Amino acid sequence: MPPILSIEALGKQYKSGHTALQGVDLTIERGEIFALLGPNGAGKTTLISIVCGAVTRSNGSVSVAGYDIDGARRAARERIGLVPQEIALDMFASVIDTVRFSRGLFGKAPDPAYIEQILRDLSLWDKRNARTMELSGGMKRRVMIAKALSHEPELLFLDEPTAGVDVNLRRDMWALVRKLRERGVTIILTTHYIEEAEEMADRVGVISGGRLLLVEDKATLMRKLGKRRLTLTLQSPLESVPAELAAWPLTLSEDGLHLAYSFDAEADDTGMPALLQRLSELGIAYRDLDTGRSSLEDIFVTLVEQAA
Repeated sequence: MPPILSIEALGKQYKSGHTALQGVDLTIERGEIFALLGPNGAGKTTLISIVCGAVTRSNGSVSVAGYDIDGARRAARERIGLVPQEIALDMFASVIDTVRFSRGLFGKAPDPAYIEQILRDLSLWDKRNARTMELSGGMKRRVMIAKALSHEPELLFLDEPTAGVDVNLRRDMWALVRKLRERGVTIILTTHYIEEAEEMADRVGVISGGRLLLVEDKATLMRKLGKRRLTLTLQSPLESVPAELAAWPLTLSEDGLHLAYSFDAEADDTGMPALLQRLSELGIAYRDLDTGRSSLEDIFVTLVEQAA
């Protein structure tokens, strides 16, 4: 069975001369949750738009479930669900009519039981007869997801799915995404919320300047690139990092009370014992220390800075 999405040497250049994508290769397997991370203007939305047929590629190839997006456009498109970043709904239509209409656009026969299940999964069943204009922003976004799922797609794109929603609703969305994966839907999400990718994704891709910098299993990525961090809470504040500690890459908090040291836990010599000894020799006392692993955000920032 072919992968749900196969992209090879994908490029997009606009007449203005701007290059939005260049040489993107990406394969998405069925049933995974893939997070595409990148700063504004990195090329995330352009990539999604090409796959969905809204933007024409300049070069390269794209196939969905084995169907070329040009040669078998309809077959490819009906396997895709898209939840765009911007909310676009008929504000005077009811929730259930909105979802039914979207299903019909793809030529799908009516299926009241399936539509009901979608609305129940999204906590929209009680609001099924409400006009969308009467809903909160979070509920409108749920309607957008229901629309995208109405024709039973195999691949779902979520472009910034939790932008502008509160923390509780965001976690509800995460639970929903996991439920969709359990039902066999493959999910690709773009997000600015690094914790969203860290919480849900199986694999992570980092894109910047139209280039895909890295695609890696999330756990492997954090193991390979994530560093440990030692944070010392000092007894007395420092005005600056003493010159005698220049051998260690230390950062001092604004209040002068916290010294942070990043190191590779896999290295033969982490430098940590020597640092603690040197602090003692300098009479710099601390009342607490804490160690933790770098977050996905730390890794993301490092990769983008290296590519700049």
